[in-house]
Amino acid sequence: MKIKKGFLLRKVGAQNVVVAVGKASRSFNGIIRLNESGRYLWEKLQGGATEQELLQAMLADFDIDESTAGADISAFIAKLEEAGLLE
Repeated sequence: MKIKKGFLLRKVGAQNVVVAVGKASRSFNGIIRLNESGRYLWEKLQGGATEQELLQAMLADFDIDESTAGADISAFIAKLEEAGLLE
């Protein structure tokens, strides 16, 4: 899966924000704020990571157990899908 084109992740002060640009801004109004793990997952999804690849990356880079990481990743992906941000 991959983030749709037209969405940019930027650091504004201490906040990680995603904004729609170009054609994407016609159908998506607003700003998405991400915490550090959300930013991490977003960046991996920009490269086309699968859910399993996200899980393996989180387990390697964060002090988190597999069941918590899996649940958090599933919830994050569900929110992105609900907002129409994934291809």
